[in-house]
Amino acid sequence: MTRKILITGGAGFIGSSLAERLSSNPENYVVIVDNLLTSNQSKIPRSVHQNVKFIKADVNDLNDISSIFLAYRFDYVFHYAAVVGVKRTLANPVMVLTDIQGINNILSLSKNTGVKRVFYTSSSEVYGEPVEYPQNEHTTPLNSRLPYAIVKNVGEAYLRSFKREFDLDFTIFRLFNTYGPKQSADFVITKFLTAALKDKDITIYGDGSQTRTFCYIEDHLDATCRAFYENLVLNDVANIGTDQEITILDLARVIIDVTQSKSKIVHLPSLKEGDMTRRKPDVTKMKELLNRDFTDLESGLLKIIKSNQFVIS
Repeated sequence: MTRKILITGGAGFIGSSLAERLSSNPENYVVIVDNLLTSNQSKIPRSVHQNVKFIKADVNDLNDISSIFLAYRFDYVFHYAAVVGVKRTLANPVMVLTDIQGINNILSLSKNTGVKRVFYTSSSEVYGEPVEYPQNEHTTPLNSRLPYAIVKNVGEAYLRSFKREFDLDFTIFRLFNTYGPKQSADFVITKFLTAALKDKDITIYGDGSQTRTFCYIEDHLDATCRAFYENLVLNDVANIGTDQEITILDLARVIIDVTQSKSKIVHLPSLKEGDMTRRKPDVTKMKELLNRDFTDLESGLLKIIKSNQFVIS
């Protein structure tokens, strides 16, 4: 029996990668919806099983998205559509807030058309400036204040509320810096790699002491798909990331070393807001989902460089 799956934001980096993985299974029929505001139609996979359909639509517009739900009667929804990127979200705070309407649309339509489960991409940003290391899904307070983080936090509240009132099942993934070959040029690893491969300066905000963890896309997809196929993280939340913490300065150094680049590291003034000092998830659930070792950073970087999907802009 065919599973009908909707992926919103499916022309973005993570959404299109998930679509490619799910469409490799002929039992899945994947419908991708994207308004192409921050994504690219070239990322949409072509499946040998002829089981991928792309529809240009805006999930924040109820008229746009409701007809799609009524036409397909989805079994599962992956709601990945969102305005993303630190600079973009800081520059467009009101546009970010409109994503709340999209969350409400998706959940209301899912509830009314028999969707079995909604998967939602939240973010490490909901933790704000963290007070606990590593950040645990259930013990770290959510103290987000930036519009992007607040929207993700509100989205989580919507999912829990729809479960309580309408018994709509959900899974929340809090993402910690997923990277891979198809990632947009304005994210840190792609930006650093592109500069290093051209022997251009790598620019860092502040002294580079802020830390992040970076999760390779295949690790992300393996964990996500296991949760999907084996009905795990049901009505719960899981951090999707690694515990391999690195400073942004050291990240630049690793990329220079891996690419054998002549790039210099140049420091810019710190961002006034949005650049949290430290990020490291509690990966207990992630390890259970992945059930293998994480892809180490150097290996992930080399996979990107060797990929025919990575294009130096």
